[in-house]
Amino acid sequence: MVRDGWRVAGALAAGGILTVAGAAHAEGPAVAIIGATVFDATGAAPHLANVLIKDGRIADVGPNVKAPRGAVVISAKGKALLPGFFDVHTHWTPGGKPNISPEIANAYIAAGVTTVNDFHQQPESFAPRRQWIGTLASPHVNFVARMSTPGGHGADWADTATTKWVNTPQAARVEVKALVPYKPDFIKAFTDGWRYGASADNTSMDEGTLSALVDEAHRNGIKVLTHTVTVERGQIAARAKVDIIAHSLQDRELDRATIDLIKAAGTAYAPTLAVYDPAKGEGAATNPEARKRSEIKFGYALHNTKALHDAGVIVALGTDAGMPGTPHGVSTLREMELLVQAGLTPSEALIAGTANSAKALGELDDRGTIEKGKRADLVLVSGAPWTNIADVRKTDRVFVDGKLVHGPGVKLPAANSQKAMPPVKVQALIDDFEGAKERTALDTLRLNDTDGGIDRTVQVAQVIPRTASDHVLSLDARMSTKDDPNAGVIFPLTRGSVQPVDARPFKGVRFDVRGDGAYELGVNTLSGRWASEVQGGAEWRTVEVPFSALKAAAGWGGARGPWTGDDLLEVSIDGARPAGQKLWVEIDNVTFY
Repeated sequence: MVRDGWRVAGALAAGGILTVAGAAHAEGPAVAIIGATVFDATGAAPHLANVLIKDGRIADVGPNVKAPRGAVVISAKGKALLPGFFDVHTHWTPGGKPNISPEIANAYIAAGVTTVNDFHQQPESFAPRRQWIGTLASPHVNFVARMSTPGGHGADWADTATTKWVNTPQAARVEVKALVPYKPDFIKAFTDGWRYGASADNTSMDEGTLSALVDEAHRNGIKVLTHTVTVERGQIAARAKVDIIAHSLQDRELDRATIDLIKAAGTAYAPTLAVYDPAKGEGAATNPEARKRSEIKFGYALHNTKALHDAGVIVALGTDAGMPGTPHGVSTLREMELLVQAGLTPSEALIAGTANSAKALGELDDRGTIEKGKRADLVLVSGAPWTNIADVRKTDRVFVDGKLVHGPGVKLPAANSQKAMPPVKVQALIDDFEGAKERTALDTLRLNDTDGGIDRTVQVAQVIPRTASDHVLSLDARMSTKDDPNAGVIFPLTRGSVQPVDARPFKGVRFDVRGDGAYELGVNTLSGRWASEVQGGAEWRTVEVPFSALKAAAGWGGARGPWTGDDLLEVSIDGARPAGQKLWVEIDNVTFY
């Protein structure tokens, strides 16, 4: 039985392989950076100054600032001090480079990037990921909830817990309200189904739905970024009052009316040039026809970035890092170089990557410039990047919340070299379907698990009575028209599949089942997926699957190492049927034994 690799990858990305990076917290003596040439991103010219850091904040800035007794003094003569860089569009995905969270965090702080938005994870993972933040030295990570249309970009591989599916104003408002308890920092709406002119379009979000989504988000104090890549849909984003268009409009040159509309709406623009760069190597178009299309679209992207900037639209910095050929950390620096290629001056590119991004995210009162009272997120580089933008790559030291996280003498926390959070013990009962709606006995959110693509298997999973006092999960599905469609249910073993569990005290998995044929018990681990076929019939039967009977699954998401038993993330029960056929199964009393 073949199980969809996208969903496996999504589960692992939401779990321990791709968990979180977080901000370091400053403790200890004051820090005095002496003799730096300060580019403060306020619009002032670079100037010689000393910067004093206390309690994670900039205590003072100026040429006559002195280092107090006991302060750590850093001589910065001949070096440039800038605010830490932002990247408002990243995906912490197992398909990226690096692909393990602590290594992603390391890559960002090594590049001087101190604030990022992650667009990849399900909201269930936000709380445990925030918990892990304090154990890592890393950039500040904003957690971004995802919304799209059924069959839309971003929903074509994800379950409805990872990406909310909406196609009416009423649905948009309901789903935004459903996200609020998770405390997302922002919402990303995948509004444009145009597949970059390279493949068949996905569905797109209509203006009424997007307008309702943005309005409801703003009512709840949440800004909205959109995946928008065409000029026409850029107009829709502006009319809907989207806060940031988080991609390039690249199907044609912008006309004056559209530019004026975007400016009047106060919508910022983060063109993610790095992901579209035809010269990036991996992920770039290779055949001549595709390469030509890519170069034409990139030309539009460069032109439109400069046109919007010249019109006074806030240009922020985003990269789509985590996508092919767009590695974490260095792509943020490459984006500044590409902004200069688009026609911005090096100083303007630096402001895009600092103050403008902070302003677009609503964080400028806290960070993004070097001013007294602001968060001490700082990067010290050799050279003068306001003259030669490539000097941003010459990172010397990086501070997050006033704490040195990259540079001479830095010793990172142990968590920065670990692949996951430490495993925890797990109770035997996974789910008996007697608890809170849609939640397992472990208080985790039960997930539907279907194949990916625009045409997806349709399934309904609901808890129904088995007896007067007992309940079961009933799953009914109509298979999509593709090779190896599947349907199923996933039982996360910890909230959001973030922290792995140690199942070594148990021998295997037991559950009650009845149904219409063969199914697959799967176990997702930090080392990949393991599975075993089971049979269901018209009558209830109890199935026991010892861990020793599990086989390494093939394909993307398949097992990449030996079974250890101490790194489990999820248990799943899936079924595959021929295209267009139906499947049904009832499940009860899923336990470790």
